[in-house]
Amino acid sequence: MNVIPTALPGVLILEPKVFGDARGFFLESYSARVFREATGLDPVFVQDNHSRSTRGVLRGLHYQVRQPQGKLVRVTHGRVFDVAVDVRRGSPNFGQWAGVELSEEMPCRMFWIPPGFAHGFVVLSDRADFLYKATDYYAPEYERFILWNDPDIGIEWPLEGLSEPVLSEKDRAGRLLKDAEACDL
Repeated sequence: MNVIPTALPGVLILEPKVFGDARGFFLESYSARVFREATGLDPVFVQDNHSRSTRGVLRGLHYQVRQPQGKLVRVTHGRVFDVAVDVRRGSPNFGQWAGVELSEEMPCRMFWIPPGFAHGFVVLSDRADFLYKATDYYAPEYERFILWNDPDIGIEWPLEGLSEPVLSEKDRAGRLLKDAEACDL
């Protein structure tokens, strides 16, 4: 597995080995042993999620203040720009972000987002299927939302001609990071 560090310590781009020929390809999308040997991390995943969204949908920025989730994410169909934001109060990287494009053209590319980071993505293709493994269960009572366009974070979303992304009501009601409850990790 190829491990590519990002500007945020602990947030990683991962590229497992892909075996391909004229028939297509095969990859081991997750192996606890390979993940541990490549990253030095040993997360326990308790939940797998799959979302499908259309062009311009922006999901995020979501996180949980208790039961924070580490996420290993990838795209099996389409193309997204995926983002992690450090929301750990007291972290030297608090409020900083890292992003990566994930797509079906790069089915081996994954993004590791540790606990204590908000997560979001915007769909750049007509449709995208987004898969992620989580290290803790979804807990709606602890879920919080940061505005996708918080100027203090300054995420450079590639909206590709869209004036505004398509947002859920809860994402529209997100807070600025300076006013949001942070993770205490």
